[in-house]
Amino acid sequence: QVQLVESGGGLVQAGGSLRLSCVASGTVFGINVMGWYRQAPGKQRELVAIITPGGSATYADSVKGRFTISRDNAKNTVYVQMNSLKFEDTAVYYCNAFVMTRSYWGQGTQVTVSS
Repeated sequence: QVQLVESGGGLVQAGGSLRLSCVASGTVFGINVMGWYRQAPGKQRELVAIITPGGSATYADSVKGRFTISRDNAKNTVYVQMNSLKFEDTAVYYCNAFVMTRSYWGQGTQVTVSS
């Protein structure tokens, strides 16, 4: 089993920044792609950004140029630096990791951007 624990969410004014972290623990041998997804009230969960073990990143169009995903393979940790936050970025942000053939999710961390 793999456990993912997110941290770093909170309340921020529009234009501000937050950095989310997610640490994987447990049977973490073979972690592949890690990433962040978000779900706003009344909406489906959507991709924010994902990153391969080699550092290749993919972003949703809505966050390109504002968010930066990174990872520390030695620490089994993935980060997302979120700059120039907008009201529409308000959501619960979930960490995701593929380990071998299974997908794991964290509990989520709330990000609220005030306009």
